[in-house]
Amino acid sequence: MDQQVETPGQAPGEAPGFDDILAARERIAGQAVRTPLLTSAFLDATTGGRILIKPENLQRTGSFKFRGAFNRLSMIPEADRAAGVVACSSGNHAQGVAEAARLLGMPATIVMPEDAPKAKLDRTRRAGARVVTYKRGIEDRDAISHAIAAETGATFVHPFNDPGVIAGQGTLGLELCEQAAEIGAEPDAVLTCAGGGGMSAGVALAFERLAPDCAFHPVEPAGFDDIARSLAAGERLSNPSESGSVCDAILTPMPGELAFSILRRRAGGGLVVSDDEALAAVAFAFRELKLVVEPGGAVCLAAVLAGKLPVEGRTIALTLSGGNVDPALLASALERFG
Repeated sequence: MDQQVETPGQAPGEAPGFDDILAARERIAGQAVRTPLLTSAFLDATTGGRILIKPENLQRTGSFKFRGAFNRLSMIPEADRAAGVVACSSGNHAQGVAEAARLLGMPATIVMPEDAPKAKLDRTRRAGARVVTYKRGIEDRDAISHAIAAETGATFVHPFNDPGVIAGQGTLGLELCEQAAEIGAEPDAVLTCAGGGGMSAGVALAFERLAPDCAFHPVEPAGFDDIARSLAAGERLSNPSESGSVCDAILTPMPGELAFSILRRRAGGGLVVSDDEALAAVAFAFRELKLVVEPGGAVCLAAVLAGKLPVEGRTIALTLSGGNVDPALLASALERFG
């Protein structure tokens, strides 16, 4: 379902390199937030390690996705911009593309599942994008997106299988490495929230150059651990379903081809957390870190809290990838685990 189809203005299908991340940083400067690197004495005491937190829930549009979206849209030739962009997303890439398109003066059409969180649907429309909904697990979002692109001449911007998107997400890893060095920290391992693998691949590229001895682990929800299984098998494997987890932000059919080409040489074993572990992390982030995080954005924190990897005496860097959670789900998490 993540096959690439040539559309006007689409970037060539080659995996990006470290220099592409440096170029992306220049493009997004002044638009994307350089999110802080946070620590928590209580979290360190709880886990026995030193935990470095990169809170992309504080990023523009509430997730890291704005980085890749703005970088990719900035690469579209001026002559192609009037035709606009089309993207498919469960919500965070949708908001990132919609906001980037608004800033660049481009029309945007976003294909979103009809069961996406209402807050994500509303905010995508608020940024001026046209939203086309589909039935998750029944209809093919990529096919719908490509049909719209073919009809309108718009540039299709894939949520993770696009070199410009991956390079933009890689700026997160670049910042994390630099900020860790500023406080004299050397991560023993870095954890990334993983769906299709775009952000994981971008962060892996940054760490490959700047911290090559640091272990790297993508983290996924149980039942949707396609990256973990693909890394173990040495080939891309798909998930049996596209729905069935509260971690809606990171539910994808299978790893992106470009992302997997990077992850297979750089990533260690993938980590997997349950929905309850993700919700417990959402509650912990709200209560102890004073951060609003959605379940899919909290899986790395969940992995640390649930003991999915050795932490004691080690420095672990992790991403909180998004904070676009419906109030009712946040309230439920706090009631159950707060």
